[in-house]
Amino acid sequence: MSVPSVLAAVVLAAILVSGQRGHAQMNAEQAAAQPDRNHPYVGMWITADGRIRHTLLPNGRYDEARGARESAYQGRYEVRGNHIEYWDDTGFTADGEFIDGVLHHGGMILYRDRVKPAE
Repeated sequence: MSVPSVLAAVVLAAILVSGQRGHAQMNAEQAAAQPDRNHPYVGMWITADGRIRHTLLPNGRYDEARGARESAYQGRYEVRGNHIEYWDDTGFTADGEFIDGVLHHGGMILYRDRVKPAE
């Protein structure tokens, strides 16, 4: 094998190892950001009139109902501290803040419903 071929193989191996470490780190960060079943924010959050209902599932997914339309929006979410980020399956993104046990999201105020969702 020629020197350039060996050099190319070494560079390729370094890139692959680096990419695997980066992927593993990203997975660890995602796992850390996903709440578990006992996380205080997992469950249903509803507006005072009951029209908007966000169900934050323990697997890092959410399901939003609007009025009679169940599953109007679905996607993934991450919680970091009191901040929540949403990534809708259609590509829409949003965020919110939990302040004194209340979720402030997109101009709406959602209150904690005490029923925990099934996985």
